[in-house]
Amino acid sequence: MLVLRRTRGESIVIGKNAEIIIKILRDKEGVIFIGIDAPKSVLVDRLETYEKRQKEIPISNLSCSSG
Repeated sequence: MLVLRRTRGESIVIGKNAEIIIKILRDKEGVIFIGIDAPKSVLVDRLETYEKRQKEIPISNLSCSSG
């Protein structure tokens, strides 16, 4: 994991062509507000929402390969 220190108004870029930009918007009482600019093809979500969605995928939708 890469750990970077940023302050309000500063950004982090991800990808060779800065496809994803994360900007620190504000810090209020220990809560950090960030903005994320990413292509529509990239899923951006909170980890807890992503994990919940993964648990809700019906087993019939999972593919198995035998070989």
